[in-house]
Amino acid sequence: VQLQASGGGLVQAGGSLRLSCAASGRTFRKYATGWFRQAPGKEREFVGGISWSGVTIRYADSVKGRFTISRDNAKDTVFLQMNSLKPEDTAVYYCTLKTEPYSVSIVPREYQYWGQGTLVTVSS
Repeated sequence: VQLQASGGGLVQAGGSLRLSCAASGRTFRKYATGWFRQAPGKEREFVGGISWSGVTIRYADSVKGRFTISRDNAKDTVFLQMNSLKPEDTAVYYCTLKTEPYSVSIVPREYQYWGQGTLVTVSS
């Protein structure tokens, strides 16, 4: 599976961005998906995830109420809508897939496929 993330960029605090992740190579709808991020000098952290059906969605406490995950299985794409962005949201954002489709994990090693990352920079 190949994942291509896009939509990152520079935004002022309080602004919004929408990240997209397009999958190719295998049946996207059979996978749960997740977003992780990694800021300079910090460990990779879970942002949010969504099960294959969209029924189960989970967010990190730090983004709850500001970020929204969705997916379009017909277009093999997952989205991360980010609102009310803060400087501490600055990081490289990665989309991921895991072969167990029903649950959402916060553990990076449980995801088998990773995109190349897209940089989000939030200025104060």
